[in-house]
Amino acid sequence: MLFDQIYRELELTERHLIVLRKVIEEGPIGILKLSDETGMPTHKVRYSLRVLEQEHLIRPSSHGAVAGENTEKFLEDFDGQISDIIAKASHIQQIRNSI
Repeated sequence: MLFDQIYRELELTERHLIVLRKVIEEGPIGILKLSDETGMPTHKVRYSLRVLEQEHLIRPSSHGAVAGENTEKFLEDFDGQISDIIAKASHIQQIRNSI
Protein backbone atom coordinates (compact mmCIF):
# COMPACT_ATOMS: atom_id res chain seq x y z
CA MET A 1 0.00 0.00 0.00
CA LEU A 2 1.05 3.57 -0.55
CA PHE A 3 1.35 4.42 3.15
CA ASP A 4 3.01 1.23 4.42
CA GLN A 5 6.51 2.71 4.41
CA ILE A 6 5.35 5.85 6.23
CA TYR A 7 3.67 3.75 8.93
CA ARG A 8 6.80 1.61 9.34
CA GLU A 9 8.98 4.69 9.69
CA LEU A 10 6.62 6.25 12.23
CA GLU A 11 6.59 3.05 14.29
CA LEU A 12 10.39 2.87 14.15
CA THR A 13 10.69 6.52 15.17
CA GLU A 14 8.27 5.92 18.03
CA ARG A 15 10.41 3.01 19.23
CA HIS A 16 13.60 5.08 19.05
CA LEU A 17 11.93 7.86 21.05
CA ILE A 18 10.73 5.44 23.72
CA VAL A 19 14.29 4.14 24.10
CA LEU A 20 15.72 7.68 24.12
CA ARG A 21 13.24 8.74 26.81
CA LYS A 22 14.27 5.81 29.03
CA VAL A 23 17.96 6.60 28.54
CA ILE A 24 17.39 10.25 29.47
CA GLU A 25 15.24 9.36 32.49
CA GLU A 26 17.22 6.42 33.84
CA GLY A 27 20.66 6.45 32.22
CA PRO A 28 23.03 4.89 32.48
CA ILE A 29 20.88 1.95 31.44
CA GLY A 30 21.73 -1.30 29.70
CA ILE A 31 20.03 -3.27 26.96
CA LEU A 32 18.44 -5.87 29.23
CA LYS A 33 16.91 -3.28 31.56
CA LEU A 34 15.70 -1.22 28.57
CA SER A 35 14.13 -4.33 27.09
CA ASP A 36 12.46 -5.21 30.38
CA GLU A 37 11.14 -1.70 31.05
CA THR A 38 9.91 -1.03 27.50
CA GLY A 39 8.64 -4.51 26.73
CA MET A 40 10.65 -4.53 23.52
CA PRO A 41 12.79 -7.47 22.43
CA THR A 42 16.51 -6.97 23.01
CA HIS A 43 17.31 -7.02 19.28
CA LYS A 44 14.97 -4.07 18.72
CA VAL A 45 16.40 -2.17 21.68
CA ARG A 46 19.92 -2.85 20.39
CA TYR A 47 18.99 -1.50 16.94
CA SER A 48 17.40 1.62 18.42
CA LEU A 49 20.48 2.22 20.56
CA ARG A 50 22.69 1.91 17.48
CA VAL A 51 20.59 4.44 15.55
CA LEU A 52 20.47 6.85 18.50
CA GLU A 53 24.23 6.54 18.96
CA GLN A 54 24.86 7.27 15.27
CA GLU A 55 22.83 10.45 15.70
CA HIS A 56 24.83 11.31 18.86
CA LEU A 57 21.60 11.30 20.88
CA ILE A 58 23.05 8.71 23.24
CA ARG A 59 26.51 7.42 24.01
CA PRO A 60 27.72 4.23 25.60
CA SER A 61 29.29 4.22 29.03
CA SER A 62 30.70 1.41 31.13
CA HIS A 63 27.36 1.25 32.99
CA GLY A 64 25.03 1.54 29.99
CA ALA A 65 23.67 4.16 27.61
CA VAL A 66 23.56 7.83 28.61
CA ALA A 67 22.31 10.95 26.86
CA GLY A 68 24.59 12.17 24.08
CA GLU A 69 25.90 15.50 22.89
CA ASN A 70 23.03 16.18 20.45
CA THR A 71 20.17 15.27 22.79
CA GLU A 72 19.42 18.76 24.05
CA LYS A 73 19.40 20.29 20.54
CA PHE A 74 17.24 17.42 19.25
CA LEU A 75 14.68 18.02 21.97
CA GLU A 76 14.71 21.79 21.34
CA ASP A 77 14.05 21.23 17.62
CA PHE A 78 11.56 18.39 18.07
CA ASP A 79 8.32 20.42 18.15
CA GLY A 80 9.30 22.29 14.99
CA GLN A 81 10.12 19.05 13.20
CA ILE A 82 6.81 17.47 14.20
CA SER A 83 4.94 20.62 13.13
CA ASP A 84 6.58 20.38 9.70
CA ILE A 85 5.51 16.75 9.38
CA ILE A 86 1.95 17.60 10.40
CA ALA A 87 1.88 20.46 7.87
CA LYS A 88 3.06 18.08 5.14
CA ALA A 89 0.35 15.55 6.08
CA SER A 90 -2.24 18.33 6.02
CA HIS A 91 -1.10 19.37 2.55
CA ILE A 92 -1.40 15.76 1.36
CA GLN A 93 -4.93 15.69 2.77
CA GLN A 94 -5.76 18.88 0.85
CA ILE A 95 -4.49 17.28 -2.35
CA ARG A 96 -6.68 14.23 -1.67
CA ASN A 97 -9.70 16.45 -1.02
CA SER A 98 -9.19 18.15 -4.39
CA ILE A 99 -9.39 14.84 -6.27
